[in-house]
Amino acid sequence: MMAGRPRFLAPPALDIAAQWLPEPQLAFRDGATHDDPKTGVTLYGPVGMSNGTHREQVHVGFVGTETGVRTARELLTAYSTGVDGDDNITPFPGCSRETGYRCDLQFSDKTTQTLTTNELSDVTGIKRSRDRFEAALALLDDKFRITTSRDAPLDYVMVVIPDDLYRRARATDYRDGGPVHRDLRRAFKSHAMVHRKPTQLIRESTIVRPDTARSLDHPATVAWNLFTGLYFKSGCTPWAPTRLAPSTCFIGVSFYRPLGDASHMRASVAQAFDERGNGWVLRGDEFPWNERRDGRQPHLPPDLAADLIERSVRRYRDELGITPARIVVHKQSHYSDEERRGFATAIANQLGASGRFDLVGLRRNSDVRLVREGTRPPLRGTLAQIDGRSFLYSTGFIPGLGRYPHGHVPAPIEIIDHHGDSDPRRIFEEVLALTKLNWNSAGYAETMPITLRFSRLVGDVLREVPADREPIPSYAFYM
Repeated sequence: MMAGRPRFLAPPALDIAAQWLPEPQLAFRDGATHDDPKTGVTLYGPVGMSNGTHREQVHVGFVGTETGVRTARELLTAYSTGVDGDDNITPFPGCSRETGYRCDLQFSDKTTQTLTTNELSDVTGIKRSRDRFEAALALLDDKFRITTSRDAPLDYVMVVIPDDLYRRARATDYRDGGPVHRDLRRAFKSHAMVHRKPTQLIRESTIVRPDTARSLDHPATVAWNLFTGLYFKSGCTPWAPTRLAPSTCFIGVSFYRPLGDASHMRASVAQAFDERGNGWVLRGDEFPWNERRDGRQPHLPPDLAADLIERSVRRYRDELGITPARIVVHKQSHYSDEERRGFATAIANQLGASGRFDLVGLRRNSDVRLVREGTRPPLRGTLAQIDGRSFLYSTGFIPGLGRYPHGHVPAPIEIIDHHGDSDPRRIFEEVLALTKLNWNSAGYAETMPITLRFSRLVGDVLREVPADREPIPSYAFYM
């Protein structure tokens, strides 16, 4: 070799294996299955028609200005007749006894409350941000209370927020023992729980002046998302998974900081889902956590880890009448030794020695990319194992759609930690199925499983629920 000439070293050999996991099917009416929720609902009808949750009539209430309420009614009525799609957007079939979610919408003046010009001016004219936020929340809460207290059927309430109110009171930041950030939507969701009616919040300009609103989705997509959320929040089941193992309880664990936390306390959130896709929310107890001392990623003390398992099993037993045979816990971080022992001990106590479990850490990894031959991205469902590490493309090219429905470069999910009984293929097969259970829209699939998909949203709502009030476990109240 000539002096001064650079040396090129061959990269180390990697042990790489890849396989494709078939797309999970979803269940619809009378046992019909399809991989696409929009196609399944259109062709067969929702699974709620077979599992006893269906409503032939959904009674919708409204809160908003006179213009906002009128336009919202007109929008729902127009969408109920159907919305055309295009080459990439599935048309919305409408919603009636014979089409779409196979139910009729019912409106009543008894379950409508109007926001007047003077009421809105009184709120938006308040100078101090915190006071203005509190006044807006109190106004909406009072109108919602009246709407839900009327002697009339009511399943779901659409709250149309005027744009000036939204701009002036959408959020506030202040100090109350510590820094506090509050969001009007999340705070209102917490208040609405008291009245036990699910809600949909929407900005008035989105429906009154859609041509001037910020980048909106195609009208058919808006209709799909709106009616899917409406149907689910009314207590009905749009579709259900088909590949989740019987007697398995899936638990998603994340963390949030209580309002005004000056002592670095954090509280845990558990969202549990059974093999039918039914979900509920549990709030864990507070525990001390100091980022400087303990690190950025919080971990449950063993007693609170055990408590979450015990409460999840109790709820599972109450909902299904049986004790689960297997528990799967999803987090977006590693498990500490104490946390892992707390989970494992509680699972053994609840399920017995034969009980099976998997404690799984999942995280998107943008540092690893697979390149597929040709011009298309990797297939959704591609499982790659590289030197003992396991990756799954939960987004990617979808053969059933014949396209890649996202604008970003797909990045895989990695199993960053695992303790338990199952192999990576089984874990990722379940993750794929759980990415299809977002009933707040009718999208084909999400990036993360439902156990983790809404963790921040749930935490933001729970942050607003006072410590002395038990939050409603129904998942519909957090969406």
